[in-house]
Amino acid sequence: MAAARRARAADPSAVFRREAVEPGPAVPQGLIRAARKSGQLNLSGRNLSEVPQHVWRINLDTPEEAHQNLSFGAADRWWEQTDLTKLILASNKLQCLSEDVKLLPALTVLDVHDNQLTSLPSALGQLENLQKLDVSHNKLKSIPEELLQLSHLKSLLLHHNELSVLPDGFGQLVSLEELDVSNNHLTDIPTSFALLINLVRLSLACNQLQSLPADLSAMKSLRQLDCTKNYLETVPSKIATMASLEQLYLRKNKLRSLPEFPSCKLLKELHAGENQIEILNAENLKHLISLSVLELRDNKIKSVPDDIALLQKLERLDLSNNDISRLPYTLGNLPQLKFLALEGNPLRTIRRDLLQKGTQELLKYLRSKIQDDVTSSNGEPPVTAMTLPSESRINMHAITTLKLLEYSEKQAAVIPDEMFDAVRSNPVTTVNFSKNQLSEVPPRIVELKDSVCDVSLAFNKISSVSPELCLLHKLTHLDVRNNFLTSLPEAMEALTRLQIINLSFNRLKVFPSVLYRIPALEAILLANNQVGAIDPLQLQKMDKLGTLDLQNNDLLQVPPELGNCETLRTLLLEGNPFRTPRAAILAKGTAAVLEYLRSRIPT
Repeated sequence: MAAARRARAADPSAVFRREAVEPGPAVPQGLIRAARKSGQLNLSGRNLSEVPQHVWRINLDTPEEAHQNLSFGAADRWWEQTDLTKLILASNKLQCLSEDVKLLPALTVLDVHDNQLTSLPSALGQLENLQKLDVSHNKLKSIPEELLQLSHLKSLLLHHNELSVLPDGFGQLVSLEELDVSNNHLTDIPTSFALLINLVRLSLACNQLQSLPADLSAMKSLRQLDCTKNYLETVPSKIATMASLEQLYLRKNKLRSLPEFPSCKLLKELHAGENQIEILNAENLKHLISLSVLELRDNKIKSVPDDIALLQKLERLDLSNNDISRLPYTLGNLPQLKFLALEGNPLRTIRRDLLQKGTQELLKYLRSKIQDDVTSSNGEPPVTAMTLPSESRINMHAITTLKLLEYSEKQAAVIPDEMFDAVRSNPVTTVNFSKNQLSEVPPRIVELKDSVCDVSLAFNKISSVSPELCLLHKLTHLDVRNNFLTSLPEAMEALTRLQIINLSFNRLKVFPSVLYRIPALEAILLANNQVGAIDPLQLQKMDKLGTLDLQNNDLLQVPPELGNCETLRTLLLEGNPFRTPRAAILAKGTAAVLEYLRSRIPT
């Protein structure tokens, strides 16, 4: 009550002032009464366009009931009310906050996320007890300098706004432990950030940063640093000396190499996928003795050093979609490795069927090879059943025994006729023409229609699916990711056995309607396109669909009816511009997302 008394001193008539009727949605008096007792008031999701004045004056004005009833029980002694310490105004339609926020000097938590705020009142700087401020998911273009006076602030959430610059004096917020400025328009970071020595979690993700100040290394308490989806080409070597760092996210930047990490003995997770990293050196890894997650997918890495075996605590290793042609057998000696992803690499010494058997079988195979390393004397891998046609004769063993027709990673504009001629009457089940320069589906692929089940045309320049491909009536798996597709033909409806289709990294602006009419589909992978909408009622009819990946598209909203797709086991929606479900809901997984969506279906 001391804080309320100070506020009354500035406005002595407040004690006797009767509350005026406020426009807009009313705040139930029961909530106000409860807030006076508990010190907490939750007004989220009430369609408020402004905060009623009696909310700001909750600790100043005489309660309405005091004028009506002078016999109070112990529970109704309003003069013993509690100062308001927590105010939640989230998910309303507020366009501004009143300077009267200063009338709540005891506030420790103020949550106004998911509104339409374009600015913040300078009076926020007077809330000297404030410890958490959440103004995320608004339209803020700047931060008032007065905010930097909040010396007790521990958590500041500014993500999903329109900030292009932060005040130079940001380092004055010396008590900060959590700072999230992700999903803004920031091009640089104030050097005063180095003064935030108590900061534990810092998210700079989804901005326009081209570099990081080396002085960030002064943050001696920092455990989590997220720089995902910026324009970083390098990481300052000083950053790699941060001894307290446990999680480092560098995904979706323009990195060509990783720094050495001489002091990061506590680093548990390193995420650097979707960059342009070409070389992975032992120096990058050998000090990371605590590392349990190493994610390097979608880079240009050509080889993995034998010293990766030093990472004895590694549990997850993702090397998908790189240029790795062989693995060090020492990988088999990693005792805690539970997940190893290698798809999308031109591996030549490991059979595809072995890769499909899972991590433990693969590690067992690698261990068996440590004793009898089959590398030939000149250091090159030996000719095997998987030797590519350009390196020796056409691989008839692969065609006849493995039922595999492979002509991948040749940068070829067409598939040579001799490849199809070699098949003759042999029933080929798998075709791999990935990583070439194909501008169309090879017309002769139709010759394989009576046997082929699995086709990969990934990483080419194909702009349309041909009629010939639609005649492969036994097709179950189709991989056409990383092409130039803008649509799918209605004729694909004939692919009645198709179970998995990978359309990621194409140029699709609408969800291909023909997919709704392929009932056998179990997985639709549509990440990194420009899809703007989906039809939940059509998806509900797909009773075998278990995986739907729509990450990094242009979905402005997620229809609540999608929650009725009960067969979905994996639903991936991150990286879209919709406002709900929130990232916190998405992070809980598919079941939680579907449950949330069902709760939003109008009744």
